[in-house]
Amino acid sequence: MSHLTQMAGLAVQNFVSAGVGLAVAVALIRGLTRRRAETIGNFWVDLTRGVVFVLLPLSVLLAVLLMARGVIQNFDGAREVTTVAGATQRLPGGPVASQEAIKELGTNGGGFYNANSAHPYENPDPITNFLEMLALLVIPFALTATYGRLVGSRRQGWALFAAMAVIWMGMTATAIVAEQAGNPIVERAGVDQAQRPGASAQAGGNMEGKEVRFGIGASATFAAATTGTSTGAVNSFHDSYTAIGGLVPTAHMLLGEVSPGGVGSGLYSMLVFVLLAVFIAGLMVGRTPEWLGKKVQAREVKLAGLAILVMPALVLVLAGIAAVVPAGTSSRLNLGPHGLTETLYAFTSMANNNGSAFAGLTGNTPFYNLTGSLALLAVRFLPILAVLVIAGSLAAKEQVPAGPGTFPTHTPLFVGLLVGVVLIVGALTFFPALALGPIVEHLLQGTGQLF
Repeated sequence: MSHLTQMAGLAVQNFVSAGVGLAVAVALIRGLTRRRAETIGNFWVDLTRGVVFVLLPLSVLLAVLLMARGVIQNFDGAREVTTVAGATQRLPGGPVASQEAIKELGTNGGGFYNANSAHPYENPDPITNFLEMLALLVIPFALTATYGRLVGSRRQGWALFAAMAVIWMGMTATAIVAEQAGNPIVERAGVDQAQRPGASAQAGGNMEGKEVRFGIGASATFAAATTGTSTGAVNSFHDSYTAIGGLVPTAHMLLGEVSPGGVGSGLYSMLVFVLLAVFIAGLMVGRTPEWLGKKVQAREVKLAGLAILVMPALVLVLAGIAAVVPAGTSSRLNLGPHGLTETLYAFTSMANNNGSAFAGLTGNTPFYNLTGSLALLAVRFLPILAVLVIAGSLAAKEQVPAGPGTFPTHTPLFVGLLVGVVLIVGALTFFPALALGPIVEHLLQGTGQLF
Protein backbone atom coordinates (compact mmCIF):
# COMPACT_ATOMS: atom_id res chain seq x y z
CA MET A 1 0.00 0.00 0.00
CA SER A 2 1.08 3.58 -0.52
CA HIS A 3 2.09 5.76 2.40
CA LEU A 4 -1.10 7.83 1.93
CA THR A 5 -3.27 4.71 2.13
CA GLN A 6 -1.44 3.55 5.23
CA MET A 7 -2.01 6.91 6.96
CA ALA A 8 -5.38 8.12 5.68
CA GLY A 9 -6.93 4.66 5.48
CA LEU A 10 -5.49 2.20 7.99
CA ALA A 11 -4.16 4.55 10.68
CA VAL A 12 -7.38 6.59 10.74
CA GLN A 13 -9.43 3.41 11.14
CA ASN A 14 -7.13 2.38 13.97
CA PHE A 15 -8.12 5.54 15.84
CA VAL A 16 -11.81 5.36 15.00
CA SER A 17 -12.29 1.70 15.89
CA ALA A 18 -10.72 2.20 19.31
CA GLY A 19 -12.79 5.37 19.77
CA VAL A 20 -15.98 3.41 19.09
CA GLY A 21 -15.07 0.90 21.80
CA LEU A 22 -14.49 3.73 24.29
CA ALA A 23 -17.83 5.34 23.40
CA VAL A 24 -19.79 2.11 23.89
CA ALA A 25 -18.08 1.38 27.22
CA VAL A 26 -18.85 4.88 28.55
CA ALA A 27 -22.46 4.56 27.35
CA LEU A 28 -22.90 1.34 29.35
CA ILE A 29 -21.44 2.99 32.47
CA ARG A 30 -23.89 5.88 32.04
CA GLY A 31 -26.70 3.35 31.93
CA LEU A 32 -25.62 2.14 35.37
CA THR A 33 -25.31 5.61 36.91
CA ARG A 34 -28.30 7.48 35.44
CA ARG A 35 -31.81 7.26 36.92
CA ARG A 36 -35.03 7.47 34.92
CA ALA A 37 -33.02 8.75 31.95
CA GLU A 38 -34.07 8.55 28.32
CA THR A 39 -30.58 8.92 26.86
CA ILE A 40 -27.11 7.50 27.47
CA GLY A 41 -25.09 10.28 25.84
CA ASN A 42 -24.03 11.41 22.38
CA PHE A 43 -21.99 8.97 20.32
CA TRP A 44 -20.17 11.61 18.27
CA VAL A 45 -19.17 13.58 21.36
CA ASP A 46 -17.84 10.45 23.06
CA LEU A 47 -16.00 9.34 19.91
CA THR A 48 -14.33 12.73 19.55
CA ARG A 49 -13.36 12.87 23.21
CA GLY A 50 -11.84 9.41 23.10
CA VAL A 51 -9.75 10.14 20.02
CA VAL A 52 -8.66 13.69 20.91
CA PHE A 53 -8.08 13.37 24.65
CA VAL A 54 -6.92 9.75 25.02
CA LEU A 55 -5.72 8.11 21.83
CA LEU A 56 -3.95 10.98 20.05
CA PRO A 57 -1.81 12.22 22.99
CA LEU A 58 -0.73 8.71 23.96
CA SER A 59 0.02 7.84 20.33
CA VAL A 60 2.24 10.89 19.87
CA LEU A 61 4.16 10.03 23.04
CA LEU A 62 4.61 6.38 22.08
CA ALA A 63 5.60 7.22 18.50
CA VAL A 64 8.37 9.54 19.75
CA LEU A 65 9.64 6.87 22.15
CA LEU A 66 9.65 4.25 19.38
CA MET A 67 11.51 6.56 17.01
CA ALA A 68 14.09 7.20 19.74
CA ARG A 69 14.73 3.45 19.89
CA GLY A 70 15.08 2.99 16.12
CA VAL A 71 11.59 2.44 14.68
CA ILE A 72 11.63 4.20 11.31
CA GLN A 73 9.44 7.18 10.43
CA ASN A 74 9.94 8.60 6.95
CA PHE A 75 8.41 8.82 3.49
CA ASP A 76 11.14 6.92 1.65
CA GLY A 77 10.48 4.34 -1.00
CA ALA A 78 11.88 0.81 -1.14
CA ARG A 79 15.59 0.40 -0.58
CA GLU A 80 17.68 -2.55 -1.74
CA VAL A 81 19.79 -4.13 0.98
CA THR A 82 22.07 -7.14 1.09
CA THR A 83 21.58 -9.53 3.98
CA VAL A 84 24.31 -11.25 5.97
CA ALA A 85 23.68 -14.38 3.90
CA GLY A 86 24.23 -12.41 0.68
CA ALA A 87 20.59 -12.28 -0.45
CA THR A 88 19.11 -9.06 -1.85
CA GLN A 89 15.91 -7.65 -0.38
CA ARG A 90 13.80 -4.57 -1.04
CA LEU A 91 12.77 -3.01 2.26
CA PRO A 92 10.20 -0.20 2.07
CA GLY A 93 10.43 2.84 4.29
CA GLY A 94 7.40 4.72 5.51
CA PRO A 95 5.55 6.29 8.47
CA VAL A 96 6.00 3.20 10.63
CA ALA A 97 6.37 4.60 14.17
CA SER A 98 3.18 6.67 13.95
CA GLN A 99 1.16 3.70 12.76
CA GLU A 100 2.83 1.32 15.21
CA ALA A 101 1.77 3.54 18.11
CA ILE A 102 -1.96 3.52 17.40
CA LYS A 103 -1.79 -0.07 16.20
CA GLU A 104 -0.79 -1.10 19.74
CA LEU A 105 -2.57 1.55 21.83
CA GLY A 106 -5.82 1.03 19.92
CA THR A 107 -5.47 -2.77 20.21
CA ASN A 108 -5.78 -3.01 16.43
CA GLY A 109 -2.85 -5.12 15.34
CA GLY A 110 -1.59 -5.77 11.88
CA GLY A 111 1.58 -3.99 10.91
CA PHE A 112 3.39 -1.97 8.30
CA TYR A 113 5.47 -5.02 7.39
CA ASN A 114 4.28 -8.55 6.85
CA ALA A 115 6.49 -9.82 9.68
CA ASN A 116 4.61 -7.44 11.96
CA SER A 117 6.16 -6.69 15.36
CA ALA A 118 8.85 -9.29 14.69
CA HIS A 119 10.31 -6.96 12.03
CA PRO A 120 13.27 -4.90 13.33
CA TYR A 121 11.93 -1.75 11.64
CA GLU A 122 8.76 -2.05 13.75
CA ASN A 123 10.22 -3.57 16.91
CA PRO A 124 14.01 -3.22 17.06
CA ASP A 125 14.94 -4.34 20.58
CA PRO A 126 13.65 -5.58 23.97
CA ILE A 127 12.88 -2.01 25.10
CA THR A 128 10.54 -1.33 22.17
CA ASN A 129 9.08 -4.79 22.72
CA PHE A 130 8.26 -3.85 26.32
CA LEU A 131 6.81 -0.50 25.25
CA GLU A 132 4.58 -2.21 22.69
CA MET A 133 3.32 -4.78 25.21
CA LEU A 134 2.67 -1.96 27.69
CA ALA A 135 0.76 -0.05 25.00
CA LEU A 136 -1.39 -3.13 24.32
CA LEU A 137 -2.45 -3.46 27.94
CA VAL A 138 -2.47 0.07 29.35
CA ILE A 139 -5.84 1.42 28.16
CA PRO A 140 -7.92 -1.77 28.63
CA PHE A 141 -6.65 -2.17 32.19
CA ALA A 142 -6.84 1.58 32.95
CA LEU A 143 -10.50 1.68 31.92
CA THR A 144 -11.35 -0.31 35.05
CA ALA A 145 -10.24 2.77 37.04
CA THR A 146 -12.46 4.92 34.80
CA TYR A 147 -15.36 2.62 35.60
CA GLY A 148 -14.72 2.87 39.33
CA ARG A 149 -14.58 6.67 39.24
CA LEU A 150 -17.72 7.06 37.16
CA VAL A 151 -19.83 4.75 39.31
CA GLY A 152 -18.53 6.42 42.47
CA SER A 153 -16.72 3.40 43.90
CA ARG A 154 -13.04 2.77 43.25
CA ARG A 155 -13.42 -0.71 44.70
CA GLN A 156 -15.75 -1.66 41.84
CA GLY A 157 -12.97 -0.81 39.40
CA TRP A 158 -10.36 -2.71 41.37
CA ALA A 159 -12.59 -5.80 41.35
CA LEU A 160 -12.78 -5.74 37.55
CA PHE A 161 -9.03 -5.12 37.33
CA ALA A 162 -8.34 -8.11 39.58
CA ALA A 163 -10.56 -10.43 37.55
CA MET A 164 -8.92 -9.37 34.27
CA ALA A 165 -5.42 -9.61 35.75
CA VAL A 166 -5.96 -13.08 37.23
CA ILE A 167 -7.01 -14.48 33.86
CA TRP A 168 -4.26 -12.69 31.93
CA MET A 169 -1.46 -13.67 34.31
CA GLY A 170 -2.63 -17.28 34.40
CA MET A 171 -2.65 -17.48 30.62
CA THR A 172 0.75 -15.80 30.34
CA ALA A 173 2.39 -18.11 32.87
CA THR A 174 0.96 -21.17 31.10
CA ALA A 175 2.34 -20.07 27.73
CA ILE A 176 5.80 -19.29 29.12
CA VAL A 177 6.08 -22.61 30.97
CA ALA A 178 4.86 -24.60 27.96
CA GLU A 179 7.29 -22.96 25.55
CA GLN A 180 10.22 -23.07 27.95
CA ALA A 181 9.68 -26.82 28.42
CA GLY A 182 10.42 -27.36 24.74
CA ASN A 183 8.87 -29.54 22.07
CA PRO A 184 8.75 -33.28 22.88
CA ILE A 185 8.95 -34.18 19.18
CA VAL A 186 12.24 -32.29 18.84
CA GLU A 187 13.48 -33.88 22.06
CA ARG A 188 12.88 -37.39 20.69
CA ALA A 189 14.99 -36.43 17.68
CA GLY A 190 17.93 -36.08 20.03
CA VAL A 191 18.06 -32.28 20.31
CA ASP A 192 18.93 -30.92 23.74
CA GLN A 193 16.44 -28.13 24.49
CA ALA A 194 17.57 -27.45 28.06
CA GLN A 195 18.96 -24.02 28.89
CA ARG A 196 22.58 -24.28 29.98
CA PRO A 197 24.09 -21.70 32.36
CA GLY A 198 26.88 -19.82 30.62
CA ALA A 199 26.09 -21.32 27.21
CA SER A 200 25.33 -18.24 25.12
CA ALA A 201 24.51 -20.32 22.04
CA GLN A 202 21.76 -22.30 23.77
CA ALA A 203 18.55 -20.37 24.41
CA GLY A 204 16.64 -23.40 25.69
CA GLY A 205 13.02 -24.35 25.16
CA ASN A 206 10.97 -24.18 21.96
CA MET A 207 12.69 -21.38 20.00
CA GLU A 208 11.00 -22.36 16.73
CA GLY A 209 9.27 -19.31 15.23
CA LYS A 210 10.65 -16.85 17.80
CA GLU A 211 13.00 -13.91 17.47
CA VAL A 212 16.30 -14.55 19.24
CA ARG A 213 16.45 -10.91 20.36
CA PHE A 214 13.27 -11.44 22.41
CA GLY A 215 13.46 -15.07 23.51
CA ILE A 216 10.70 -17.28 24.88
CA GLY A 217 9.57 -15.22 27.86
CA ALA A 218 9.00 -11.97 25.96
CA SER A 219 7.50 -13.82 22.98
CA ALA A 220 4.99 -15.81 25.04
CA THR A 221 4.07 -12.69 27.05
CA PHE A 222 3.49 -10.78 23.82
CA ALA A 223 1.33 -13.63 22.52
CA ALA A 224 -0.81 -13.54 25.67
CA ALA A 225 -1.04 -9.74 25.58
CA THR A 226 -2.00 -9.51 21.93
CA THR A 227 -4.69 -12.19 22.04
CA GLY A 228 -5.99 -11.07 25.42
CA THR A 229 -6.58 -7.57 24.01
CA SER A 230 -8.05 -8.38 20.58
CA THR A 231 -4.85 -7.13 18.92
CA GLY A 232 -3.38 -8.81 15.86
CA ALA A 233 0.21 -7.69 16.50
CA VAL A 234 2.65 -10.57 16.94
CA ASN A 235 6.39 -10.84 17.55
CA SER A 236 6.54 -14.63 17.13
CA PHE A 237 4.93 -17.31 14.99
CA HIS A 238 1.96 -18.72 16.94
CA ASP A 239 1.69 -21.66 14.55
CA SER A 240 5.13 -22.83 15.78
CA TYR A 241 4.17 -22.90 19.45
CA THR A 242 3.76 -26.17 21.30
CA ALA A 243 0.25 -27.57 21.60
CA ILE A 244 -0.34 -26.01 25.04
CA GLY A 245 1.52 -22.84 24.09
CA GLY A 246 -0.77 -22.48 21.07
CA LEU A 247 -3.81 -23.29 23.21
CA VAL A 248 -3.21 -20.15 25.28
CA PRO A 249 -3.69 -17.49 22.57
CA THR A 250 -6.61 -19.48 21.15
CA ALA A 251 -8.33 -19.77 24.54
CA HIS A 252 -7.60 -16.11 25.33
CA MET A 253 -9.70 -15.05 22.35
CA LEU A 254 -12.37 -17.67 22.97
CA LEU A 255 -13.07 -16.17 26.42
CA GLY A 256 -14.61 -13.23 24.60
CA GLU A 257 -12.34 -10.22 24.95
CA VAL A 258 -12.26 -9.85 28.72
CA SER A 259 -8.65 -10.46 29.71
CA PRO A 260 -8.42 -7.47 29.50
CA GLY A 261 -9.98 -7.16 26.03
CA GLY A 262 -9.76 -4.37 23.49
CA VAL A 263 -10.00 -0.63 24.09
CA GLY A 264 -13.51 -0.17 25.45
CA SER A 265 -14.69 -3.52 24.15
CA GLY A 266 -12.84 -5.32 26.94
CA LEU A 267 -14.59 -3.27 29.62
CA TYR A 268 -18.09 -3.56 28.21
CA SER A 269 -17.62 -7.28 27.52
CA MET A 270 -16.51 -7.85 31.12
CA LEU A 271 -19.44 -5.78 32.38
CA VAL A 272 -21.77 -8.10 30.48
CA PHE A 273 -20.21 -11.01 32.39
CA VAL A 274 -20.65 -9.00 35.61
CA LEU A 275 -24.36 -8.73 34.83
CA LEU A 276 -24.50 -12.49 34.29
CA ALA A 277 -22.57 -13.16 37.52
CA VAL A 278 -24.91 -10.86 39.46
CA PHE A 279 -27.89 -12.74 38.02
CA ILE A 280 -26.42 -16.10 39.03
CA ALA A 281 -25.66 -14.80 42.53
CA GLY A 282 -29.25 -13.55 42.84
CA LEU A 283 -30.59 -16.96 41.92
CA MET A 284 -28.33 -18.59 44.50
CA VAL A 285 -29.66 -16.47 47.38
CA GLY A 286 -33.24 -16.33 46.14
CA ARG A 287 -33.44 -12.56 45.59
CA THR A 288 -34.01 -10.30 42.60
CA PRO A 289 -30.48 -9.57 41.37
CA GLU A 290 -29.23 -6.02 41.88
CA TRP A 291 -26.24 -4.32 40.27
CA LEU A 292 -25.17 -0.91 41.58
CA GLY A 293 -28.71 -0.22 42.71
CA LYS A 294 -30.36 -1.35 39.46
CA LYS A 295 -32.53 -4.47 39.43
CA VAL A 296 -31.39 -7.00 36.84
CA GLN A 297 -34.44 -8.48 35.13
CA ALA A 298 -35.21 -10.91 32.33
CA ARG A 299 -34.69 -8.40 29.52
CA GLU A 300 -31.12 -7.54 30.56
CA VAL A 301 -30.21 -11.19 31.08
CA LYS A 302 -31.50 -12.18 27.63
CA LEU A 303 -29.54 -9.36 26.02
CA ALA A 304 -26.42 -10.37 27.96
CA GLY A 305 -26.88 -13.91 26.69
CA LEU A 306 -27.12 -12.59 23.14
CA ALA A 307 -23.97 -10.52 23.55
CA ILE A 308 -22.03 -13.49 24.93
CA LEU A 309 -23.29 -16.22 22.58
CA VAL A 310 -23.02 -14.50 19.19
CA MET A 311 -19.27 -15.11 19.00
CA PRO A 312 -19.31 -18.82 19.98
CA ALA A 313 -22.21 -19.56 17.65
CA LEU A 314 -20.55 -18.04 14.60
CA VAL A 315 -17.04 -19.32 15.37
CA LEU A 316 -18.12 -22.91 15.93
CA VAL A 317 -20.53 -23.03 12.98
CA LEU A 318 -18.09 -21.45 10.52
CA ALA A 319 -15.12 -23.50 11.78
CA GLY A 320 -17.24 -26.65 11.54
CA ILE A 321 -18.16 -25.88 7.94
CA ALA A 322 -14.53 -25.09 7.07
CA ALA A 323 -13.42 -28.40 8.60
CA VAL A 324 -15.52 -30.47 6.18
CA VAL A 325 -15.89 -28.58 2.90
CA PRO A 326 -13.05 -28.68 0.31
CA ALA A 327 -12.89 -24.88 0.15
CA GLY A 328 -11.99 -24.86 3.83
CA THR A 329 -9.72 -27.88 4.12
CA SER A 330 -7.68 -27.01 1.02
CA SER A 331 -6.21 -23.96 2.80
CA ARG A 332 -4.72 -25.91 5.71
CA LEU A 333 -1.02 -26.63 5.81
CA ASN A 334 -1.28 -29.32 8.50
CA LEU A 335 -3.49 -32.36 8.92
CA GLY A 336 -4.82 -33.80 12.14
CA PRO A 337 -5.51 -31.82 15.32
CA HIS A 338 -3.09 -29.02 14.45
CA GLY A 339 -4.93 -28.41 11.20
CA LEU A 340 -8.19 -28.14 13.11
CA THR A 341 -6.56 -25.66 15.51
CA GLU A 342 -5.44 -23.56 12.53
CA THR A 343 -9.03 -23.32 11.33
CA LEU A 344 -10.49 -22.69 14.79
CA TYR A 345 -7.86 -20.02 15.50
CA ALA A 346 -8.58 -18.27 12.20
CA PHE A 347 -12.30 -17.86 12.81
CA THR A 348 -11.76 -16.98 16.48
CA SER A 349 -9.28 -14.29 15.48
CA MET A 350 -11.61 -12.87 12.83
CA ALA A 351 -14.67 -12.97 15.08
CA ASN A 352 -12.89 -11.18 17.92
CA ASN A 353 -11.31 -8.67 15.53
CA ASN A 354 -7.86 -9.88 16.52
CA GLY A 355 -6.14 -10.49 13.19
CA SER A 356 -3.28 -12.73 14.34
CA ALA A 357 -3.15 -16.19 12.81
CA PHE A 358 -1.87 -19.71 12.90
CA ALA A 359 -0.35 -18.80 9.59
CA GLY A 360 -0.22 -22.36 8.36
CA LEU A 361 -3.72 -21.63 7.06
CA THR A 362 -4.07 -19.60 3.86
CA GLY A 363 -6.89 -17.16 4.51
CA ASN A 364 -6.76 -15.22 1.24
CA THR A 365 -9.35 -17.30 -0.60
CA PRO A 366 -12.95 -16.46 -1.55
CA PHE A 367 -14.28 -18.87 1.09
CA TYR A 368 -12.28 -17.44 3.99
CA ASN A 369 -12.65 -13.83 2.82
CA LEU A 370 -16.45 -14.12 2.74
CA THR A 371 -16.94 -16.16 5.89
CA GLY A 372 -14.32 -14.12 7.73
CA SER A 373 -16.01 -10.85 6.76
CA LEU A 374 -19.29 -12.21 8.10
CA ALA A 375 -17.62 -13.08 11.40
CA LEU A 376 -15.88 -9.69 11.60
CA LEU A 377 -19.06 -7.70 11.12
CA ALA A 378 -21.56 -9.80 13.05
CA VAL A 379 -19.46 -10.45 16.15
CA ARG A 380 -18.49 -6.81 16.48
CA PHE A 381 -21.79 -5.05 15.84
CA LEU A 382 -24.39 -7.46 17.26
CA PRO A 383 -22.83 -7.42 20.77
CA ILE A 384 -22.51 -3.63 20.56
CA LEU A 385 -26.22 -3.37 19.80
CA ALA A 386 -27.04 -5.66 22.73
CA VAL A 387 -24.78 -3.67 25.08
CA LEU A 388 -26.37 -0.35 24.07
CA VAL A 389 -29.87 -1.74 24.61
CA ILE A 390 -28.77 -2.97 28.06
CA ALA A 391 -27.40 0.50 28.80
CA GLY A 392 -30.67 2.15 27.77
CA SER A 393 -32.72 -0.30 29.80
CA LEU A 394 -30.64 0.26 32.94
CA ALA A 395 -30.63 4.05 32.51
CA ALA A 396 -34.43 4.14 32.55
CA LYS A 397 -34.59 2.37 35.93
CA GLU A 398 -34.66 3.96 39.36
CA GLN A 399 -31.84 3.13 41.75
CA VAL A 400 -32.82 1.21 44.86
CA PRO A 401 -30.83 1.33 48.10
CA ALA A 402 -28.70 -1.67 48.92
CA GLY A 403 -30.28 -4.02 51.44
CA PRO A 404 -28.96 -6.85 53.65
CA GLY A 405 -29.48 -9.36 50.84
CA THR A 406 -27.66 -7.33 48.17
CA PHE A 407 -24.65 -9.20 46.83
CA PRO A 408 -21.63 -6.84 46.84
CA THR A 409 -19.77 -6.62 43.54
CA HIS A 410 -16.47 -5.28 44.87
CA THR A 411 -15.26 -8.11 47.12
CA PRO A 412 -12.73 -10.92 46.52
CA LEU A 413 -15.66 -13.35 46.64
CA PHE A 414 -17.29 -11.62 43.69
CA VAL A 415 -13.96 -11.52 41.82
CA GLY A 416 -13.76 -15.29 42.20
CA LEU A 417 -17.34 -15.71 41.03
CA LEU A 418 -16.74 -13.46 38.02
CA VAL A 419 -13.58 -15.31 36.98
CA GLY A 420 -15.42 -18.59 37.42
CA VAL A 421 -18.33 -17.47 35.25
CA VAL A 422 -15.96 -16.32 32.48
CA LEU A 423 -13.97 -19.56 32.52
CA ILE A 424 -16.99 -21.85 32.86
CA VAL A 425 -18.85 -20.20 29.99
CA GLY A 426 -15.74 -20.48 27.82
CA ALA A 427 -15.00 -24.05 28.90
CA LEU A 428 -18.53 -25.35 28.39
CA THR A 429 -18.81 -23.67 25.01
CA PHE A 430 -15.45 -24.47 23.46
CA PHE A 431 -14.01 -27.44 25.33
CA PRO A 432 -15.15 -30.03 22.75
CA ALA A 433 -13.47 -28.07 19.94
CA LEU A 434 -10.31 -27.51 22.00
CA ALA A 435 -10.26 -31.19 22.97
CA LEU A 436 -10.20 -32.18 19.31
CA GLY A 437 -7.51 -29.60 18.52
CA PRO A 438 -4.68 -28.48 20.83
CA ILE A 439 -5.49 -30.81 23.74
CA VAL A 440 -5.38 -34.02 21.71
CA GLU A 441 -2.34 -32.64 19.86
CA HIS A 442 -0.57 -32.27 23.20
CA LEU A 443 -1.44 -35.86 24.15
CA LEU A 444 -0.27 -37.18 20.80
CA GLN A 445 3.01 -35.23 20.92
CA GLY A 446 4.08 -37.33 23.85
CA THR A 447 3.42 -40.59 22.00
CA GLY A 448 5.02 -39.72 18.68
CA GLN A 449 1.79 -40.58 16.83
CA LEU A 450 0.88 -37.04 15.79
CA PHE A 451 -0.10 -37.93 12.22
